[in-house]
Amino acid sequence: MPRTSKRQRAQRTGEYFLAAGLSILFLLLLWAVWGIAQKEEIARNAVDERRTELAVLQERKAIFEDNLAELSTERGQEATLRQNHGVARTGEEVIIVVPSKENELDPHIPWHKRLMGWFGIW
Repeated sequence: MPRTSKRQRAQRTGEYFLAAGLSILFLLLLWAVWGIAQKEEIARNAVDERRTELAVLQERKAIFEDNLAELSTERGQEATLRQNHGVARTGEEVIIVVPSKENELDPHIPWHKRLMGWFGIW
């Protein structure tokens, strides 16, 4: 068995320390990259949520602008008052529309369905 000199043992020990240090450095860099990747994913999700929220707000803005355009005319103001508050102009009366009897369903139920209904089957 060949003997190793002190110098070779010191050199080998130094190489082990260097390998251990590089391994620790590699793990620290890996940890940092992992943290950056997680933060990037959080930021990407936040951007997607904000885009969705922006689309909803733009849709609401369009609705409000349409309502504002409608309310800027006298006819639109009158229609809104009539619809929301049930007001009428002076001299207007209520019209009640009664459906015709032709549209009513035939209430006649066949005898066999009445018999099953009496037993609780139908």
